[in-house]
Amino acid sequence: QVHSKDGVDFAIFFTLRESRRTPEPALPRARGSLATASPLAPWLWSPPTFATLGFTIGPVAFSDRRPGCSGAACYLDFKPPAKQAGRFLAEKERFKQSTALANAPADALLMPYRKINSNFLKHLNALTFSAPVAWVYNPLEYARSPYEHYLQTYARQGVPALLLGMNPGPWGMAQTGVPFGEVEAVNTWLKIKGTITPPARCHPKRPVQGLACTRREVSGQRLWSWARDRYGTPRDFFKHFFVTNYCPLLFLEESGRNRTPNQIPMAQRRPLLEACDRALQQTVTWLKPRFIIGVGQFAEQRAHAALAASGCIIGRISHPSPANPRANRGWVGVVENELRQMKVPF
Repeated sequence: QVHSKDGVDFAIFFTLRESRRTPEPALPRARGSLATASPLAPWLWSPPTFATLGFTIGPVAFSDRRPGCSGAACYLDFKPPAKQAGRFLAEKERFKQSTALANAPADALLMPYRKINSNFLKHLNALTFSAPVAWVYNPLEYARSPYEHYLQTYARQGVPALLLGMNPGPWGMAQTGVPFGEVEAVNTWLKIKGTITPPARCHPKRPVQGLACTRREVSGQRLWSWARDRYGTPRDFFKHFFVTNYCPLLFLEESGRNRTPNQIPMAQRRPLLEACDRALQQTVTWLKPRFIIGVGQFAEQRAHAALAASGCIIGRISHPSPANPRANRGWVGVVENELRQMKVPF
């Protein structure tokens, strides 16, 4: 819990890890770095900036660990630097709003999404597509059950960063309803369950087999493997990130070849982008992330177009697709370097 100089208290949690960056005045008896998903992350992520930003740090006392918390509660006297007071107050208000729902029932947390999704589906179902698009899959309809389980389990307001993909792949979200939803990761690591009813009209080369599908999607495999290897558990990963897609539709040509939204003729693309932009704006209002990170160039471009007035920091990481040459030369190292350059706390 941080006691701020304006008399408003709010909770903050720290994870202690081995590091040489620990400011001795702040943690006189502990060797560790401060890593947090709180609204103070921009300041706390780099402990040496305490002095340069003019923080007032008081005595530190550790309380008992809370269930599900990997760190300990810590009491500090905190004074934001004058030049950043406005930003600090805005972040604090965002944090207070998000913690108000922290103990709410899962259904209450999903109510805003259900409204967003209902309106989104209404606009998507009104769209029509023609050649070269021959087949359109919408996993928000036929795989809604696992998608809602994914949201219910891992979505939370105030998440620091939103990873924004482009649209489903035929062996990922099109099968599982989960963004970048490589089947094995969804089954064994994310442990998402739900009923999937394949659409009545499927391309014979791209059947929907759901969570029983044996095909692997490389993009999802790379993303979730990185998440597992770095964080260990989904809970720890989703303290830092949430993963979603800009467009929920899979487009296939007559041959079964995947066609991405940016390859659709402009007359058909324009209303699609308008619907997706609107849903993204509403999703960001709901989740309240600080960073919007496009997974690939298209997602970043759409984030800039839709969220220019949001106040979020927008950036990009390399797409994990094997079609991206950079992804085939050590995607994890490339992406972690890109996140550091954006100053994303991860």
